Amino acid sequence: MTNKTTDIYLELHAIARLLHNVFLDYPTVESIQYFNDNQLDQSWPILISSEHNAQGKILLNKFLSTWQAEQINDIKLDYGQLYFGPGEPSAMPWGSVYLGEQQILNDQSTIQLINFYKKVGIKFELKYNQPLDHIALFYSAIDLLLQQLLDEPNNTLAKDTLVILLQQHMLPWSGRCHELAIKHAQTDFYRAIALLAQDFESVLAHTTNVVPMPMRLFR
Repeated sequence: MTNKTTDIYLELHAIARLLHNVFLDYPTVESIQYFNDNQLDQSWPILISSEHNAQGKILLNKFLSTWQAEQINDIKLDYGQLYFGPGEPSAMPWGSVYLGEQQILNDQSTIQLINFYKKVGIKFELKYNQPLDHIALFYSAIDLLLQQLLDEPNNTLAKDTLVILLQQHMLPWSGRCHELAIKHAQTDFYRAIALLAQDFESVLAHTTNVVPMPMRLFR
């Protein structure tokens, strides 16, 4: 692994951990304040200078520059309508609803992912029951695998696992999830996060030489 690749992996590793936390659960005043205190609208890595990155940072800056703790309910409502409910979320965060004709949770693609995780020894400690194809858990797995590659650059198992995870299980549908979030988000915060997540996945795919498997999407 070259020094340049190591630097990119370090940045991608940090972003994966952050995206995992952002997508997994409702925001809190503390979690939004973390973005503000660390000036993430300024310090978020540019990576490859994509339009998604630039737009995402502009929107994040716009949001954080006027952030007040009293706005937290608006942010929570936006997270709920996009990713959680009540009712059907606008940007469903589970792969099976995009990959399965029935558009239901825990469909065949989820079973395939579970079997893959068992095969490669990836496990999650979840606070509550959650289908394993939730987008936040993909970011957690990416975080784990990138850390392994940073610790052992010649770890072929970690590299192969990351490639298969992206190529077959995540990237065929995750872009559509982000597109829907950008379309339906009611706040600049979640519109920015969706754009930056798109940028992250594009750079990760480029860095690992992954071309997503073409799959029919049902939403």
